[in-house]
Amino acid sequence: MLVRLLTIFLLLLSSVGNCGAAERRTAVVEAVAKARDAVVNIRTEEIVRRRSSPFFGFGDSIFDQFFNDMLPSRSYKTQSLGSGVIIDEKGYILTNAHVVEKASKVFVALPETNKELEAKLIGMDSRIDLAVLKIEQKGVYPHLLPARSDDLMLGESVIAIGNPLGLGHSITTGIVSSTKRRIQIEKTFSSVFIQTDALINPGNSGGPLININGELVGINTAIAQQAQGIGFSIPINTAKRVLSDLIEYGRVRRAFLGIIPVEVSSSFTRSRGDGGVLVEEVQPNSPAEKAGIQIADVILAIDGVPITSTKEYYSLLQTYTPDDKLQVSVLRGLQELKKRVLLTALPKGYELTYTLRTFGFILKDGRHGLEVADVVEGSPAATGGIKPRDRIAKVDGVEVETLQDYDSVIVDRLGRLPLTFLVVRVNRGYLIELP
Repeated sequence: MLVRLLTIFLLLLSSVGNCGAAERRTAVVEAVAKARDAVVNIRTEEIVRRRSSPFFGFGDSIFDQFFNDMLPSRSYKTQSLGSGVIIDEKGYILTNAHVVEKASKVFVALPETNKELEAKLIGMDSRIDLAVLKIEQKGVYPHLLPARSDDLMLGESVIAIGNPLGLGHSITTGIVSSTKRRIQIEKTFSSVFIQTDALINPGNSGGPLININGELVGINTAIAQQAQGIGFSIPINTAKRVLSDLIEYGRVRRAFLGIIPVEVSSSFTRSRGDGGVLVEEVQPNSPAEKAGIQIADVILAIDGVPITSTKEYYSLLQTYTPDDKLQVSVLRGLQELKKRVLLTALPKGYELTYTLRTFGFILKDGRHGLEVADVVEGSPAATGGIKPRDRIAKVDGVEVETLQDYDSVIVDRLGRLPLTFLVVRVNRGYLIELP
């Protein structure tokens, strides 16, 4: 009898324990359970090669260059860690570009396993800080489909999952404090993020931000390591716009709207309390012209994101691809209008047209490299001292030898001003900043 009573008592205790666990299964627990199997740890290897010169550190490259040519190089591996999220059953992974951009090899580890799988870099865009990987081993993988971020609400609960310090899955929760926080990434480039108070450390970079339903709404990025209690995530709507380009082309193609924007006057900004960009020129037969945008219109916002400078305009436009549709808010006189625009690819030769209009010189492929064919009188190039037959060796620190090289550099720097040109004349180099 005593044994029977003891058995019943233990069964009751077990039942109470199970009931307690079920009661503790909150919305956060449910959301993490839906998403966690799709979150991977990313380990990258980078091969670094260096030559040791006895004159290293003396500050003059003439001796370094001599010994670098003579001495054998030494190579070693460095490793770094990050996070990612599988977005397709075939093993496509979305992560940050800075997690994998220097990697010679990439390995991913799925939850609850110690086995690493090699992954291949499919596409990357450093400006947007997004990259797509694919697991080399064929299989059907747990995944988390991209949801939407344009309906996020201030104060909404969100969850960040990642791999900080190689500790495996770490989970932090927070609330959305801004859905469109603009952060300056570089001197001439800014981007729009979801801001939360969910802690995001460097190892969390590339991991998912999910809502309380376990849906993928952002990609975490550690852009402000000095910040305390602040996290930033790339909106998943931004990632969805460029995802097909990253997979199909390995890069994000630049979209064309067809206007020349200039800054509005300070009096305009003061009178309205905010800024915009003034449409100085609308190019014929461009998407802007077809949508009804006119010279002297002031662009106030693109898809609801305020635009207060030409830098912001170009930065935001680079998160769109050809064939994307967007809504442009313009001020015409005292009337605010909404214009729907279908973007196209950059017209052929646009980079050279942009160079002529912005800097004032014409380029051609020469016998010894990229050569200045002509300089417009009174242009920034003429004022800066550039002359015909000068050779352009570098743009913004990147070597260019052909028009194709030059186009690739300029297309990634449209609207980023000023640019520094290394100009070579009779074997002497000059750094000239334009405009």
